[in-house]
Amino acid sequence: MLVELTISNLAIIAQTRIRFQEGLNALTGETGAGKSILLDALGAVLGARVSSDLVRTGEKSALVEGQFELPAVGFERVLDVLDEIGIECDPVDPLILTREIQVSGRSTARINGRLVPAGQLSAVGSLLVDIHGQSDHLRILDANEQRRILDRYAGLEEQREAVSLAVADWRAARKALQDVSAGAREREQRRDLLQYQINEIDEIAPVPGEDSTLVRERDVLQNADALRLHALSAVEALIGDASEINAITLLRQTEHDALAVGAMDTGAQPLGERATELLVLAEDLARDIRDYAEGVESDPERLLWVDDRLAGLQTLRRKYGATLEDVIAFRDAAVSELAELSAGEFDPEQLAARLEETRAVAARLAVDLSATRQRAAHALAEATQASIADLRMGSADIEIRVEQHEDAHGLPLDDGRVVAVDSTGIDLISFLIAPNVGEALKPLGKIASGGETARIMLAIKSILSEVDETPTLVFDEIDVGVGGRSGQMVGEKLWSLTDRHQVIVISHLAQIAAFADKHFRIVKQEQDGRIVSEVEELDPLSREDELAAMLDGIPSTPESLANARAMLQRVHEYRARRSG
Repeated sequence: MLVELTISNLAIIAQTRIRFQEGLNALTGETGAGKSILLDALGAVLGARVSSDLVRTGEKSALVEGQFELPAVGFERVLDVLDEIGIECDPVDPLILTREIQVSGRSTARINGRLVPAGQLSAVGSLLVDIHGQSDHLRILDANEQRRILDRYAGLEEQREAVSLAVADWRAARKALQDVSAGAREREQRRDLLQYQINEIDEIAPVPGEDSTLVRERDVLQNADALRLHALSAVEALIGDASEINAITLLRQTEHDALAVGAMDTGAQPLGERATELLVLAEDLARDIRDYAEGVESDPERLLWVDDRLAGLQTLRRKYGATLEDVIAFRDAAVSELAELSAGEFDPEQLAARLEETRAVAARLAVDLSATRQRAAHALAEATQASIADLRMGSADIEIRVEQHEDAHGLPLDDGRVVAVDSTGIDLISFLIAPNVGEALKPLGKIASGGETARIMLAIKSILSEVDETPTLVFDEIDVGVGGRSGQMVGEKLWSLTDRHQVIVISHLAQIAAFADKHFRIVKQEQDGRIVSEVEELDPLSREDELAAMLDGIPSTPESLANARAMLQRVHEYRARRSG
């Protein structure tokens, strides 16, 4: 509930703090005293759009702060929204909403001191306070809100959630089949291309790194004669004919001489060792070159095969990757994609069967929900009509229509109709009223009188009070066009809402204000040459005086004071009877 509202430099309010309480809170005062400014202040702190015109003349900014106590019922919804925003809040701690309006036109919003967009402030505020008054933008005038009211009245939240899930499944199945049908040709073309690419790669069957090996082999085959010639020449230079001087012969002579030197001079022995080492290396080299020369052979057929193989590998690299590893990776990915395109999720028959299955479930649940809504709509309309009669608004006729609209792209029902559908089902809910006998039923949002609309909202709220989780209800202009007799009934209705809600009412009728648990008077007076508006909490004596003034004008008279006391006594007795 709203515990405290603090206002600074807003229009003609310089500074005021209002501490509300549970039950019924009434705000009264003369026309122009500033009651509408209080609503502007409350709207601002709840996230409504604000204008810099609200800033008090001569000031740089206006500030409104509301302190709220989370409700015992429904606080989870508030905590869920706060969690989405990223604000932690213990249910036992106060929740503080703040709005600062700059004269420059900018405004800032805060929740528990944290800066947030105004939209997030509104998301939280809409769960805390429900304002009913002259505005054409009341939530209850919206078709979606009317559906929510009917569903809450009938306790259909779980049933509607089941419909929402079923409709989502049906839409997903329909989209899957549409996508498959629309892309059948492209998908088949893609499958053919993938199969061709896989076959092309598999036909060559590349091995990682084999292209480098084949390039070397090709170089050897292309130069076999020259390689063999040079190798044999090197062997000849090393070992040659025994009758001729060659490198080995010379190295043997070198070894002999170096060993002789070492024998005579022990310090030169390493020279002999090195000569021996050179000789051994030269003999090994001669054997290796001779073996190489004997292994090099001309093979035109093998050379042709190597050239063809390299050409095939080059084609694969040009098409599918810079290296053979890339080509093989491309092939593996193509195999996976081909398997996906061949899976059951692309089978039109399976998808069509799935579509029919989900359609049947969604249609059955939606029709069941609609039938329940039809029954609940009749009961809610009758209860609202009776409640309006209690408010002495005449014999108003109320109808709550539950309708479906044909839609070629909608949900096919078992009776052959194809109707529009969304996550809430197949129904369009509309509240209609004929306020007076002989008038045609009209949508609730088209009613001309804002006060009449507010009283209808009061009638509906009194019915929904058992299921409505909004903790604070604010009623403005609830008494427009209401006389004293009807005012008594309106007061009774407002007080009846306090079983589950905190109620704040701005009223001109003493009969309504007399039901308040706490009474505030808004007064306008001059201070330092400027008009300011202040809010006073009334004690029992000043309350009697205020009610007397509301009944018979200012100043109050002994007769009007007596009437005020009698009115308060009647209210006290009525409340005692109802409470007992």
